[in-house]
This record gives sequence, C-alpha cells and structure tokens, in this order.
Amino acid sequence: MKPLAFSILRLLSDNKFHSGETIARDLGISRTSVSYALRELGETGVTVQKVHGRGYRLHDAVQWLDRDIILGHLASERDNFNLEIFDITESTSSLLLQKTSERALQHNTIYVIAAELQTNGRGRRGRQWHSGLGTGLTFSLLWQFQQGAGLLSGLSLAVGVAIVRAFKSHGIEGAMLKWPNDIMFNFCKLAGILIELQGDMLGPTIAVIGVGVNLKLPRNIHGLIDQAATDVLSINGVMPDRNKLLASLLIELPKALKEFECRGFAPFREEWTNYHIFENKPVTLRLPDGIDLKGLADGVADDGSLLLRTASEVRPYRSGEISLRPIT
Repeated sequence: MKPLAFSILRLLSDNKFHSGETIARDLGISRTSVSYALRELGETGVTVQKVHGRGYRLHDAVQWLDRDIILGHLASERDNFNLEIFDITESTSSLLLQKTSERALQHNTIYVIAAELQTNGRGRRGRQWHSGLGTGLTFSLLWQFQQGAGLLSGLSLAVGVAIVRAFKSHGIEGAMLKWPNDIMFNFCKLAGILIELQGDMLGPTIAVIGVGVNLKLPRNIHGLIDQAATDVLSINGVMPDRNKLLASLLIELPKALKEFECRGFAPFREEWTNYHIFENKPVTLRLPDGIDLKGLADGVADDGSLLLRTASEVRPYRSGEISLRPIT
C-alpha cells in the first residue's frame, strides 16, 4: 500500500464523511488519485463506506500505533527502548536486522520495530504471517546475548511465557502455548513467534524476536490462514488498545529475556508446562525426515526440548523443523 493511502486513512479516522473533492484538496492531489488509493484500501481488509452526496468514511476506525503513547505506557522503562513505527514494511524482523547491521548497537538499548501493515511477515517452517491494517500487532525486538547460539535453546518457549504473562496483565485470559512457538486459544492460533539468531559460535549473539498477534481478523485475512486461528476480539468481545497491549508486551519480554540470559530456560519450565495445550495428550511428531512418532506430550526438558512418552521410553526432541500435532 502506498503512502498516499495511509494519508487518506488518517483523514478518514475522525469517523466523519469526507468527499472525494475535499480529500483531494486537503492532500493536494487529483480526484483520480483519491479513487485509485481508495480502491487499494480494500486489499488490506479496511472497509471504506461510501454514501452518495456525503462522501467516504471508515466503517471501523483504525486504531493507529503512536510512539509517544506507547513510550508513555512504558513509564520508567521508556529510556531503555529505541522504538520505531512504520506504516508498511515487508517484515519487521528483516527491517530490524538491516537497520542494526548499518549502525553500531548501543549497549543496554532494546531496539524495536513495529508496523501498521506487514506484507511479507515470516512464520515458522517457511509459512507467511498474514495480518491486515490495524487488525493485529506485528513487531520485532532485538536482544543482545553474550552467549553463543548453542546456549540459547528454549528461548522461544521463554518468549511464549512472557507473551502469556502480558496477555493476562491485559485481561486476556485462557491463552495457552504450543511447542515450540505458538500461542493458542481453544486450539486456535492467537499469536506466533519467530526468532532469528546472528553471531559467533561462542557469542555474542543477536536475537531478533518477531511477534505477531491477532487482534481482529478480517474475513479476507482469515481465509488466507492455513490453520485454525482466532483473535482477541473473539475471546474478549472487545478490541484491545493496541498501544497499551504493545507496551505490556514490551514490559514483559525484557524481564523474561534478562532472566533467560542469566539462568536459561529452567526457571520457565514449570510455568510453560502449565500452559502447554497438549500436555499429557496424545500427539504426533513429524520429524524432518518425514517419520511420524506417536506418544504423549510429557512436558519439556530444561533446555526446552519436548519430551515424548512412548510405551518404551521418554525421549527429548528439539529440532526446529519438527511439527507437533494432536492425535484426534
């Protein structure tokens, strides 16, 4: 979506009707340009209401991310963050990696990029994360670990615990976790995590933690998702405050990352197991070579490996390419 479309959206965010002529005059563009831009909005899941003789307005106002509001919610923690918000980007994680590679990282600074619309967000195992304009949260956070990547096993599970904690602090109850990096509700995907690591074998390591949260899934976006999915609106009946929820996530994530850096995954193990949606349930593990293993999900080890109980043994599995599915 082009910058012009965002300019029109912001004009329409006052919940009043604006004629095409007024929009064109206010933005200094042609009436034809307004028409083209309005047509483009339909691809994002945004519904523009048109009434003859009155003009255009948004059917549902977009709740824009506001950097100053988010920093205000962060209160005393605000100075720890370098927060940037973009109207549109292909991937917040790719953009964050690119930006940090172009400049020296400041010590004890948490770099975060959030986007109103992400067009090519990445999920686990090559999947795409689908989201509409203002209908979710898509952001990435960079954390600098002194350890090498080999010592960061279980990181995605600890991040999952932090997200559930943030949800609960925001009144979103009932969120569960699916090994290794999904947040679920009623066996439907509510949020996802993708972590990308850069660094030397012995450290230090840069972790870019990408997070996507479904807040209000438009019908056209829902149809693109290849698994059962849900959103916060369906759970709570109200659209959450995007700025406040993002701030809650940015408060909980560094807390968890600091503890993980000092003590690894072990302190999170019991809490993660309590949230595991398939705990003590029959599951199938599909290994990277295509072999399927069946057993009971029996918690996780201190390094975040999934423990699978079969008739003969309890064995850990930790490959990031393993697929976990329930046996129905």
